[in-house]
Amino acid sequence: MDYIKQLFLSRFKTFALVSISILFSIFLLMIRMKLTYSFFYLFLVWNLFLAVIPFAITTYLVSLPKLNKYVFILWFCIWLLFLPNAPYIITDLLHLKVSTTHLLWLDILVIMAFALTGIMLFYLSINDMKTMLLNLTNKKTAKYISSTTIFLSGFGVYLGRFLRYNSWEILSNPKVLFIDILNIAIKPFDHQEAWLFTILFGAFLWLGNWAFKTFYSNPST
Repeated sequence: MDYIKQLFLSRFKTFALVSISILFSIFLLMIRMKLTYSFFYLFLVWNLFLAVIPFAITTYLVSLPKLNKYVFILWFCIWLLFLPNAPYIITDLLHLKVSTTHLLWLDILVIMAFALTGIMLFYLSINDMKTMLLNLTNKKTAKYISSTTIFLSGFGVYLGRFLRYNSWEILSNPKVLFIDILNIAIKPFDHQEAWLFTILFGAFLWLGNWAFKTFYSNPST
């Protein structure tokens, strides 16, 4: 209990920043609903909830004084399934093309607020996971796994945005999901957009993570 209390106090600024960012995003959405009398972007709240899950998982794991290796592997797999939900919100910018309101600037602010919150949760969770990997493996392995995870998240975003898969469909509809993934993997020339999106979006996330680590490890700057 004391360990959890100490963890909360040591990460108070992080929790405060995440809370403020979430509340501000919801506040902007409420203003948008009030002015337009539309609930069109209400789905962003659900998407943000899904984005919180991987951060909640790593926060919980970090709070444990000792973590069994096999338990960690199980949690890692669950975490990996939900992780793409955090950067996925960036792709909700696609909804701007069907926006009919004259307050387009507000729509941009609303989506960007949710997207930035999601990407922040993504990088915080990646950073926590890499810290735990460093405790269980060596530096090279931890770096390789975290980098691979970022690009896998890019692929996960593609599956969610363009093929419309959800994280839980690995349990509810695994056969179709694995067939689609296998086809993309073994027939790259037939799925060029999938590979292009995965590589470019993954590179975008990787560069963002590199910048995040630079400033996160040097908060005084």
